[in-house]
Amino acid sequence: MKKEIFETEITILRDTFRRLIRRHAKTNIIKLIDKTHPADMALTFQYLNEAEQDLIFNFMKANNNTVEFLSELYESTSLRLLESDSAKRIASILQYASSNEQAYLMGLVNERFANSVIKLLEADEQEQLEEIMAYPDDSAGSLMYTDVFTLHEETNAKQAVNALQDQNDAEMVFYLYTLDDDGRLTGVISLRELVITPAETKLKDIMSRQIHAIRPETDQEEVAKIVSQYNILAVPVIDSEDKLLGIVTVDDVVDVIREEATEDFLQMVGAGKDREILLRSSWENAKSRLPWLFASWIGGIMAAFIIGIFDDVLEKSIVLAAFIPVIIGMGGNVGTQSSTLIVRGLATGRVNVENSIKVLFKEIRVGLILGVLYGILLGLFAVIKFINMPPTLGLAVGLSICSSMIIAATIGSIVPLILDKFDIDPAIATGPFVTTAIDILGVTLYFLIAKFLLNGI
Repeated sequence: MKKEIFETEITILRDTFRRLIRRHAKTNIIKLIDKTHPADMALTFQYLNEAEQDLIFNFMKANNNTVEFLSELYESTSLRLLESDSAKRIASILQYASSNEQAYLMGLVNERFANSVIKLLEADEQEQLEEIMAYPDDSAGSLMYTDVFTLHEETNAKQAVNALQDQNDAEMVFYLYTLDDDGRLTGVISLRELVITPAETKLKDIMSRQIHAIRPETDQEEVAKIVSQYNILAVPVIDSEDKLLGIVTVDDVVDVIREEATEDFLQMVGAGKDREILLRSSWENAKSRLPWLFASWIGGIMAAFIIGIFDDVLEKSIVLAAFIPVIIGMGGNVGTQSSTLIVRGLATGRVNVENSIKVLFKEIRVGLILGVLYGILLGLFAVIKFINMPPTLGLAVGLSICSSMIIAATIGSIVPLILDKFDIDPAIATGPFVTTAIDILGVTLYFLIAKFLLNGI
């Protein structure tokens, strides 16, 4: 019900903008922009054509709402709006953006346009922006806010509260960070603890020295794990000398989790890793899938080749062909399930070096249990359905599917663990590579067992 109401509101908003555009009601369009939340504006833009988007964007003021709006848009839409506008106007908008928001938006556009915009910013903003853009993509350094509220550890609680009330520039003050004489990060205090502390108490007496700090080169997935594990709202970023560079806040971490989950899901189904794949052209969409499907194609050719090798077995008992789809399908499903569980476990930290062997053998046991159960069921079906065939047909089919499911669980579990060991994204393991390997091994094993047990037919 809530979803339907929300979609109705967006539809009404879209239709209102279109009606005002047709009437050339510039003043009313600007008023509607000012009254609409940036996130709703970004969502409404999905349902407008490029001409309508350009017109509305030209009416937007240089303020915080426009910055948030650009950050909420799909990357491809933001890129088009930014590069189709003048460097002067974009620079005026970026003056209201935090350092990491500036870095994000300038990271979308081409280098030449980005440089022309950066040159129009103030000197200190240029320096901060260039520093953040120098960090690797998807790192803590590229996400961090540099405007952080800090105080010396010798400051008392009353002075800290007064200083906090006078603070306008700091971004998202969740915690108060304390520094020593050398500017090194020494502790952190929650705002709740600060306001209930006696006025004359020094910060060093109430601060927590257990700081979950990270380096600027730390991968954003690792940052997300820290925030999730310790339930904190911000993570400080420090350099090699323990000096505070900035903080990564929970709102950015939520975006990271969503983006990484989308990428993993796309890779797991063999559709590449482009989060905006639905916005790409048909050719670009097809091109991103070609390599993954090529692996399946190779696997299919190899499976057909293997079946051809055992054509003598099929000639003796054509009934065996009826069970090939079952063997391949069941094995592929088990392999995908095991891979998905391991990949998810690695992403959330529940699977690690210490318990990987235990998890691996657990999945193998699961494959064995499922294999025995469905092996018995399929074997009985084979005996009943093809009653004129020897009972060894049921045994061959049952053993084959049991073996196939054990192998599938093993491969599906071990491949993501190996990839993770070599710092390769394990999400690719649940794509066509694992299922193709399982199909080839499953078919090979099926005919080897059948040839051995049905040799006398």
